[in-house]
Order: sequence, then C-alpha cells, then structure tokens
Amino acid sequence: MRRGELDWGRVLRQGGACFMATAAVCTLALGAGAGAASGETGALVSQGETAQALLRAEMGVQGPSDRLLDGLDFLERMAVGESALLSGLGADNGGTLWVEDGGESLPIATGEPLEEETAPPATTTAPDSIVPRTLAPASASGYVCAGGLYLYNTTDLEVDLAAAVSAPVDIRMEAAEEGPQILIVHTHGSEAYTPDGADIYTPSDQNARTLETQYNVVRVGNEMKEVFEEMGLSVVHDETLYDYPQYNGAYSRSGVSISAYLEQYPTISIVLDVHRDALVGEDGTVYKAVTEIDGQQTAQVMLVLGSGSEHPNYLENLTLAARIQKRLDTLYPTLARPMTLRGSVYNQNLTPGSLLVEVGTHGNTLQEALRAARYFAQAAGQVLLELEQ
Repeated sequence: MRRGELDWGRVLRQGGACFMATAAVCTLALGAGAGAASGETGALVSQGETAQALLRAEMGVQGPSDRLLDGLDFLERMAVGESALLSGLGADNGGTLWVEDGGESLPIATGEPLEEETAPPATTTAPDSIVPRTLAPASASGYVCAGGLYLYNTTDLEVDLAAAVSAPVDIRMEAAEEGPQILIVHTHGSEAYTPDGADIYTPSDQNARTLETQYNVVRVGNEMKEVFEEMGLSVVHDETLYDYPQYNGAYSRSGVSISAYLEQYPTISIVLDVHRDALVGEDGTVYKAVTEIDGQQTAQVMLVLGSGSEHPNYLENLTLAARIQKRLDTLYPTLARPMTLRGSVYNQNLTPGSLLVEVGTHGNTLQEALRAARYFAQAAGQVLLELEQ
C-alpha cells in the first residue's frame, strides 16, 4: 500500500459500512452497495448530516465530517456504475472517504470470428487494478455483538442480538417430498461480475450488469440450487430479471412474484433474494471482497436484514440469519462479512424465512462468486435441514 492513498481498516473490514451510510444520503439503498437497492422498499435515512454522523460513529472517528464524506460524489460514482437510470446524479461535489490500514492513511474513493464450431472461447483477464480485501471486523466498535456474531445496524432500532442468537428458529419446513421448501429469487438479477477467463458477457445498461443469465447472479442462484438439491432440499428458482428494463420498482415487482409463489407452494418456508455488492473508491478504484478457502480465492457473502414500519417482526428473520451466520463462521471463517440491518423491508415481511444474500462484489470474478455460493449453500443447507419436520 502507498502512504497517502487509503485508510482501509475500519470501513471495508466492517462489511462495506461506508456504502450503507452514503446510500442513506441519497435515500437509495443499492444492495449493500448495489444489490439491495430501491427507495420504494422502506424508510431510509434522508439527511446527509445524519448519515455522516452514523458513519463517523461506526468508524470510531472524531472530528470534522470532511475527513469522511463531503458531498455526494462517492455515492454517485457507485450508483452510476450500477444502473444507467442513475447516471443523472453527476454533481461533482468532491469529497474523500478516509479509512485506516496498518496505521497508514490512504484516500479511497477482435478480429473476424472463426466458424462457430471451430472458434475457441473468448478469454480475458480480470484487471490487476482491482484491489482484493477480506472484510472482517477489526473490533467490536460500531457493531452490535453477541455470541461471536457482528451486526452492523444502520437503523435507529435497539437490537437485542443476544436474544436473536439464543432464540430457537421458529420456522418449520415440510419434508421435501411434500413440495418446494426454498425459493431463490433475484430482485436485481442483471447484476454481474468482472469478466475473467471465458466468463465474458455483453453488458446491458452498464458495466457489471448483463441479461445473460449464465454470467449474472442468476447463475449464482443456480449454483445454490444445485447444492441444496444435492443435500435433499427442494428448491424453486425464479430466474426473472426484475431490474430490467426498469431498475426502479424492482422490489415491488419481485414482491408480487414472491407472494404468488408462497400462495402456489405453501410448503415454501425460505426465500433467498440473491444479489451481489459493489465497492468503489472515490478515485474509481474497484475493490473485491474475497477470502481463501481450500487454497482458492472465494468471494465473501453478506446477509442483509430488512426492518421498518412495514416489517415489525424483523427479529424473526434475524434469528434465522444469526443461525446461518454462526454456521458459516464455524465452517468457513471469513467467508461471511458481518450481517447488516437496514431500514428498508426488501420483501422480508412476507415470511420470517426471508433473507437477502449478497454474494461477492462486482470486482469479484464469476468463479469466485460460484465458489462462495457453493460454500454458503452447504452451510445454510445444514441449518435448513434441521428445520425439517
């Protein structure tokens, strides 16, 4: 790391907390960055001062706000990278995000094709400029902690995480023979990853988004489905792209479908809305959340919980998330980033077995995300099998 570029410890190791706070500034949540976005889904922080104060408190930083976020430039860079619909947010207000890393302070922010039957697959290499980071808490500061688990609470709710950790999961699944048990859906299905190797796709409205489901988060959902089914669980996978051609309103559209699935298949107890995150520095540097498992680079995952006035029973969802997070931490330490609680609902009021799962960031490769999906499904599947009647 070069001195004067980045102060990385208390932000990126805290599960992308800076992005949550900046998302509050624009009253738009972008899905732990990009994945969990949409202003229509619940109450978000609307004042810039409140958001900056939250970020400073989370980071444990004292002093003027200009060391953190001065204007909206950082959020705008990230938002524009997520959807062409957001490209009008181009005000250049400056601003620098500062974090900490090892005591150093650094600022973030073809030719003619051959015939089809003989053409080799196109290949590329992920840029070296993408910076890998394993996002893990450096301390309990800024988190709600209990039972070895960390929760980043972006709301004003008082959360009893210890109670959620110790409470039994009040969800009972019918046997797989009775019908589908798990629904996998993608509110932002066009979210994709950094092209690498043969995993090359045609972008849709912006980079890191594509309608080609073999390269976006739909493929990640397929990977989870395969693992779940190998474990004996019954899964329905909805491959609809609810964020295209229109990004706004995606949660409303996916919510209608989720409700229809729950009515059609009353045996469904678990709904996983699978996304991917985005981490971009103000200077345009792309970061990826990555760990190493069995000698292979693997994207990190994050569980996101909704709350808000439309979701008063969010603690039921948190109890399930805590159980899965504990299993992830036990089986694959550092695979999971800290859980995050936000003020939007994300359709999680439809069933207490509903969770939003962020798999990697747009800086990760698809193969890193697929590994993460398999490990996540193995851990989560163990917990879900314990809920079978």
